[in-house]
Amino acid sequence: MAALLESGWKYLITHFSDFQLACIGSFILHESVFFLSGLPFVFLERAGWLSKYKIQAKTNTAGSQGRCIAKLLMYHFSVNLPLMLLSYPVFQFMGMRSSLPLPSWRVVSTQILFYFILEDFVFYWGHRILHSKWLYKHVHSIHHEFATPFGLTSEYAHPAEILFLGFATIVGPAMTGPHLFTLWLWMVVRVLETVEAHCGYHFPWSPSNFLPLYGGSDFHDYHHRLLYTKSGNYSSTFVYMDWIFGTDKGYRKLKALKNNEFEAEVKQQ
Repeated sequence: MAALLESGWKYLITHFSDFQLACIGSFILHESVFFLSGLPFVFLERAGWLSKYKIQAKTNTAGSQGRCIAKLLMYHFSVNLPLMLLSYPVFQFMGMRSSLPLPSWRVVSTQILFYFILEDFVFYWGHRILHSKWLYKHVHSIHHEFATPFGLTSEYAHPAEILFLGFATIVGPAMTGPHLFTLWLWMVVRVLETVEAHCGYHFPWSPSNFLPLYGGSDFHDYHHRLLYTKSGNYSSTFVYMDWIFGTDKGYRKLKALKNNEFEAEVKQQ
């Protein structure tokens, strides 16, 4: 496996420049992972398949889904791509490299864990700020147009929010200057995580059923169902920040109520 990865990486760095890989390559990778992981939830909702795992009974219209996709493409090319181009000198200055050998899995996993923890901390406070009255009305309300989220709505947001919360995603790599391979892997897992959190479905195989402290779709779906003044569950990945600062009390009360109702139904059977 390691030899195959190194062979493929050697081909990339032989045929493309660092700039091409870090900017254009990163953009292509992001778009591919984002749409390939998010589009299936559009079709699931339209077809009504696996509806027993859907968190909310309400569904989005085909028109609203299409509008979401059109705006996403516009934002990605007008905001995300320029951001990648402009951030390249920063990453280069901090020591990002693309040359062989590839970093060890120990280094990669340690850095990505650090990125997740830092991103979650920065995102939590940034997200709480976006739920202040003025910023919610003029910026964050765009993301909340979809009270019933589906995978692609994870990146549906005002351009200012894309820059504001996007900082949470890139601050870790910008600080450490990782190998480009680590940066790409971080991008992939981060995109998959946020798409899963917004997918609108809670499956038996959902990561939150197996990973301690992981929020996931059920945790974040609750956030989208509420008005901004009564919201909570601000974290992006984990649940401990909301638990520490008491911003998940409504969610925990609802879960306890549902568990009590389920236990009562079981006893009656």
